[in-house]
Amino acid sequence: MSPPPAKKHENPLINLVCNIAIPTVVLTKFSTENWLGPLWGLIVALIFPVGYGIYDLITRKKTNALSILGFVSVLLSGGLALAKVGGMWFAVKDAMLPMGIGAAVLLTLRSKTPLVRELIYNESLIEVDRVNAALAARGTTEAFEGVLRRASVGLAVTFLATAPFNFLLALYILRSPPGTPEFNAELGKMHWMGLVVIALPSMVAMMVVFMKLMKGLTELSGLTQDEIMRDPKRKADPPPATP
Repeated sequence: MSPPPAKKHENPLINLVCNIAIPTVVLTKFSTENWLGPLWGLIVALIFPVGYGIYDLITRKKTNALSILGFVSVLLSGGLALAKVGGMWFAVKDAMLPMGIGAAVLLTLRSKTPLVRELIYNESLIEVDRVNAALAARGTTEAFEGVLRRASVGLAVTFLATAPFNFLLALYILRSPPGTPEFNAELGKMHWMGLVVIALPSMVAMMVVFMKLMKGLTELSGLTQDEIMRDPKRKADPPPATP
């Protein structure tokens, strides 16, 4: 029997660039009348998360959560910009998105596809098949589900905690009349300041959650961290011999 075809793994960097980085740059830098204009700026910005999500669905047969998030974020930002609403609505939008993610992490805990598996326990980071086989062999799969639930709660708290900071940052920065070059400049400033003031501490908190998950995995699976973490250069485990 021939071995099953190797699974296609996602590139996290390309994921972030297509779903967050490029749409943000297009909306903040190229949506002025001197470039694409607000309508075409929104359309071009939406192309990247939509296109990447479709590509990922075709190649990996999976719905990309970050693509959905990127699409919603870009659609809301562009829609608010087209409506020329004030900074308060952007503040509400920036607070609602992390709250929505945190709530989704908690609400999907008992579903067949918990969001935490998509975000931190996925094949881009972890040798999922190897770990699952090791857990099953040691009879610790149920115990690992408890570790995963605790990781989910920690991840949800991380996102929920950023919501008020997003709201206050947007209110502090967005002061000019909407639809003006000054407002667009402030929107760009808000995005990069949010990266420094909010996203980086959130990444640190997520790393703490991830390291706790890794500690639980090593204890329950008997594998080393190097064996758990995915290495693109490492050959896949050979398939089990058939009798």
